[in-house]
Amino acid sequence: MKYDGKNRRILFLVLSSLLIFLPGVVFAAAGTNLTAISGNLTGAFTQIAKMLTAGAYLAGAAFALGAIMKFKQHKDNPQQIPIGQPIALIFIAAALMFLPTLYNVAGKSLFGDMETGKGTLSGSTF
Repeated sequence: MKYDGKNRRILFLVLSSLLIFLPGVVFAAAGTNLTAISGNLTGAFTQIAKMLTAGAYLAGAAFALGAIMKFKQHKDNPQQIPIGQPIALIFIAAALMFLPTLYNVAGKSLFGDMETGKGTLSGSTF
């Protein structure tokens, strides 16, 4: 992807907004207690993860709708719209819809299930 002036401005805007607003969320009403600060940071990242999950579901639904429209266009005029385009859109939609579930399963596999306490590191040390 080529970064022209417009893309650089958008990237700068997103990164600067994260740098401006994230510390305010983390240190808000935290005081000087390091445990409170880490709790606020965890809460902020939880909200960001929920937002990304919702975005993935919405983008997956949009790609699925786009794929349906491209299938219709291919049916109407097969020379103009190749069949690979709607098929690729279907695969992208499926990947986006499955991505939050994949993150959830990978997180529980790597770090354990925090609700039940199972899967945490335990055992003997040598």
